[in-house]
Amino acid sequence: MNIPESARDANGNALVVHTADGDFAAFIALPAVLPAPAVVVIQEIFGINADLRETCRRYSAQGFIAVCPDLFWRQQPGVSLTDKSQAEWAQAFALYQGFDIDAGVRDIAATIAAIRHLPSASGKVGAVGYCLGGLLAFLSAARTDVDATASYYGGGIDKYLGEAGQVRHSLILHLGEDDEFISKAAQQEIAAALGSHPLISVYSYPGCQHAFARNHGVHYDEAAAKQANARTLALFERQLK
Repeated sequence: MNIPESARDANGNALVVHTADGDFAAFIALPAVLPAPAVVVIQEIFGINADLRETCRRYSAQGFIAVCPDLFWRQQPGVSLTDKSQAEWAQAFALYQGFDIDAGVRDIAATIAAIRHLPSASGKVGAVGYCLGGLLAFLSAARTDVDATASYYGGGIDKYLGEAGQVRHSLILHLGEDDEFISKAAQQEIAAALGSHPLISVYSYPGCQHAFARNHGVHYDEAAAKQANARTLALFERQLK
């Protein structure tokens, strides 16, 4: 298959994931020491962009195989956008509106399966998702065999709370208190529904807007991002290593 440039590492390599619907590419960043546990990094509405590649490299530096699947492959392979222009926002929202949530979760499950078969992988696989990926991370925790999951500001989670009973491994949610895409009512509903679940933790970050942990993003909050990332790393260190 033709590997999109956004999915290639510095050496031109990528992971190819096979599904019944077709094949798609995933960006992969390897740690210095192998075999290693893995983390699936689930994209925002901007595709596999510089932010997600930087996030993958951060996880690889922390000792994980980091894999970011191209979940827009059915619509437009190789999407790589930023949050810096209205034109890019318009393209990103159009892709989001045409995105099949259920197919996306199946693609994540296929990515997890592909990683487990890598000779360089230890077998343990976690997932972390942002924005659209935050919702997909929550659904992956409920629908796949992922070993630990972190969800950052996942819009629409309140519509899927009935699936929380299917979560079998640790899941943490990070929500910005002033998120413009996730209302306070929705956040309260999420906290009320998930707060008593023994495997789920919900963290709220005061004064933070949507995408407060997006590298170099317009709403990036360094203190909150560092705290959320530390909590996520602690989860993965505990559950995957």
